[in-house]
Amino acid sequence: MAPVAAAASLVFSCSSSTTFSVSSLLFNNQLHFANSTSPLFSYPSSQMHTLVVTAPTSAAPAAPPPTTKAISGLSVGDTRLATNPPRNLNCTSSSSNSSASSSSSNSSNLRSSSSFTGNKLVVKSTFPATIAAPPAGFVAGCVRAMSLFGGDSNGKSSSKNEEIRRGSSGEPLYTTLAGHPVSDDNNSLTVGESGTLLFEDLHLLEKLAHFNRERVPERVVHAKGAGAHGYFEVTKDVSDLCKAKFLSEVGKKTEVFGRWSTVTGESGFADTARDPRGFSIKFYTEEGNWDMVGNNTPVFFIRDPIKFPDLIHSQKRNPQTHMKDPNAFWDFLSLVPESLHQVLITFSPRGVPDGHRHMHGYGSHTYKWVNSEGKAHWVKFHFLSDQGIKNLTHEQSVEIAGINPDYSTEDLFQNIQNGNYPSWTFKVQVMPLEDAPKYRFDPFDLTKVWSHKDYPLREVGKLVFNRNPTNYFAEVEQVAFSPAHMVSGIEASPDRVLQSRLFAYDDAARYRAGGNYLQIPINQCPFAKVQTYARDGFMTVNNNGGSKPNYYPNSFEDLPRPDPQTPDVHPYKLEGGVVGRYPPRKWVEQDDYEQPRALWQGMSAEDQEMTVKNIAGHIQGAKEFIIKRQIAVFRKCDESLASKVEEALDMKKKSPEPYTMVA
Repeated sequence: MAPVAAAASLVFSCSSSTTFSVSSLLFNNQLHFANSTSPLFSYPSSQMHTLVVTAPTSAAPAAPPPTTKAISGLSVGDTRLATNPPRNLNCTSSSSNSSASSSSSNSSNLRSSSSFTGNKLVVKSTFPATIAAPPAGFVAGCVRAMSLFGGDSNGKSSSKNEEIRRGSSGEPLYTTLAGHPVSDDNNSLTVGESGTLLFEDLHLLEKLAHFNRERVPERVVHAKGAGAHGYFEVTKDVSDLCKAKFLSEVGKKTEVFGRWSTVTGESGFADTARDPRGFSIKFYTEEGNWDMVGNNTPVFFIRDPIKFPDLIHSQKRNPQTHMKDPNAFWDFLSLVPESLHQVLITFSPRGVPDGHRHMHGYGSHTYKWVNSEGKAHWVKFHFLSDQGIKNLTHEQSVEIAGINPDYSTEDLFQNIQNGNYPSWTFKVQVMPLEDAPKYRFDPFDLTKVWSHKDYPLREVGKLVFNRNPTNYFAEVEQVAFSPAHMVSGIEASPDRVLQSRLFAYDDAARYRAGGNYLQIPINQCPFAKVQTYARDGFMTVNNNGGSKPNYYPNSFEDLPRPDPQTPDVHPYKLEGGVVGRYPPRKWVEQDDYEQPRALWQGMSAEDQEMTVKNIAGHIQGAKEFIIKRQIAVFRKCDESLASKVEEALDMKKKSPEPYTMVA
């Protein structure tokens, strides 16, 4: 049975002397019952484990009941109190069968201890015994699935009892640090036999980057964020598109962790600032983690990663004054006209979501999905808020920022705490590979969307977030997302910004949380064992490979080997050309103003008025020559957009209202 990753409580049933059965499981606040003949799962009592039983503090006796015997049970690890646990647990050795007789005959060898510590009755044993049917409602607590299947007191897998993960040949499987199979460790990924290396070779970059950090700081972007645990459930069959196991059947659930954030501000930034929002989900799958690292907008300001540091510098603080700088903000954007699509979204009524629950999420980039037959499609990810879209006006956001700068963080936490679990419907746009060269816009341009008329949305499943973090730093601050973490069936596209992020996000996490950041519990996948030759580095918290060799190839048996049957990149045809620094042909030929023009012209008169008001209130702080340049950009999009901004600017200059750029 696949382990359940966040069990809160277990209810045990009467069992034979050789088996300990679980008859019900409290998972995500839902009680699941097994029928009388088929327990949820059983555990051999011959294996050594510890059972921790909870009882009300006021009812805890000074010593365990005389009927209590040493038993073998499940390793529970960290415990949580049940609502109404019993006063005691009666555990007896049975003499009704041969197994029990054997137990009785060896009773002199039984080593056990039992004691009350506060409200916890701890019963330990190293010999098989039986448990009598407990009183109705008996509950023992646990925190993570690993403790159900032979873990230690911290809910981590025990190295003694871990099963070796094996590849297609039956040999131990060599994996990346994220737990993905390595198909080849002798050859780097290239375009042709003698071609250039690709950023897409995660295994190469990971090995080199980790090696650089073997010998031994806030996020630059997305510093202010909130997070939550939950699950993803498949609601529609997409096996014709993707072979990822977590998408294999309708009804299948996968544990997830989500993080929502502002982008350009610091950790103390107001949640209601006018700024794009980060929208990232970590899926803990049986094939390793899949990180969906996106935003609340389907496009972005830039389409070539070489401009990313400059974009962020222009939107952060002036190097002399350490204040937000409208000159830098608009100077950069007016020189990068492809940014206009994102600029209009940012300054539209959608620019300030009313909390994290009331906004959509997007993968933004184009990705590739591959099915079990090797057939591939280009896809775009959409996560549509089931709570509906709600936004704040400029005036509301400024007021809230002064009253409660943690508005969105608090809204998310309190709604989950009160049982009002937020959810999103996961949908994809699907484009056949052969359509890409013929499409009127470059499908890999991050500043462009695909028309829903050309490529309609197709439902995949539902995201639900139903558990708040226990510790903000350990979970929300230390969690690290990287688009390079993709499971089998999900691959990258030639999108330039995506290709750069495949390296940059992992590297940012290595810098911020250390070269071994994937050993931090929130970043670990409990269902895909990591088997790698990476060693040492700052904050190594596992057994560091023990005494086994730290290199490959090697000549020793029963050590990880690459699995050629699990390629991380399926071959696909691209237009060839000479390596150089130049824009794709379509970037030169296509009209960068067409989609922003359609967005502007599709707005209602009220939305146009609010967008113009927000732009004018923001840009008025910039120098005059920068304002004129940006007005020229607006004019190329639509004459009415430019003239309305000019009119609003004239009114702003005459207004006694103070300048408020941030919102």
